[in-house]
Amino acid sequence: MRSVVRKGFKMSADLAWMIIRNNHSYLVKKRNVKKPFSKEPNNLSNLNSFRYNGLVHKKLIGIEAPADNKGFTLVYKKAKAWRHPAKSLVRTQMKAGPRRSLYKLKRFIRANRYRPDLLKIALRRASAVLKSQKPLPAKKGRAKKTD
Repeated sequence: MRSVVRKGFKMSADLAWMIIRNNHSYLVKKRNVKKPFSKEPNNLSNLNSFRYNGLVHKKLIGIEAPADNKGFTLVYKKAKAWRHPAKSLVRTQMKAGPRRSLYKLKRFIRANRYRPDLLKIALRRASAVLKSQKPLPAKKGRAKKTD
């Protein structure tokens, strides 16, 4: 007897977005805020919009702070591994210095034509992660008055 193997069902990003747009576990709604926020992983701007969503797209980019606080981690999705969610995300740590790491990120996005619409916001997010790792300058104390 022959076994029948079912093919995986693939949904378009537009249809998935229409389903999860108004209701998902990462959604943050507040009073007097027109556009709700989103806490999902790989959402570069933390806005609940189709463009920045980290759940529905075949290709996505995410920037994370690594555990050792050196550089940043680039997370991207392999488009061909959509049937294996655990294997689809690739994490690459970039810690060769701020300028070189930002250049490598820019080159990765441009050379591979990997979501070029997210280039500017990815660079901005990576810069913020790198800036947060710098030590704060020492505060200067006020000079005491001598009588």
